Amino acid sequence: MIAPAYSSMSALRAYRTQMGVTADNIANVNTAGFKKSRVALEEEASGGVRVNIERVNTPGSRYTERQRAADVEKETSNVQLEEELPRMMVTQRAYEANLKALQTYDGMLGSLLDILG
Repeated sequence: MIAPAYSSMSALRAYRTQMGVTADNIANVNTAGFKKSRVALEEEASGGVRVNIERVNTPGSRYTERQRAADVEKETSNVQLEEELPRMMVTQRAYEANLKALQTYDGMLGSLLDILG
């Protein structure tokens, strides 16, 4: 694959993964004891993007719940919507930018082939 196309395709896959992790975090915001994940993107030597997913083990808020005749201590998830929603918007815009770069590259390549052909 040609380098600019490879870079854009790699970034699209990375941002798709990042959006999936963010969506999972948001879906589990009300799940007791759920630990959020974070995505770290790193540049590869080949010009692509490497995705590292890490679990964030910070504790959620603790509360006591009465179950039958005993009190049970529980923990909320550590997901904060005020962090997740802006992260999702940034990921969406980055995905769109890489998609546009790939479309532009495709158009330029098509024009070049028309000129040469």
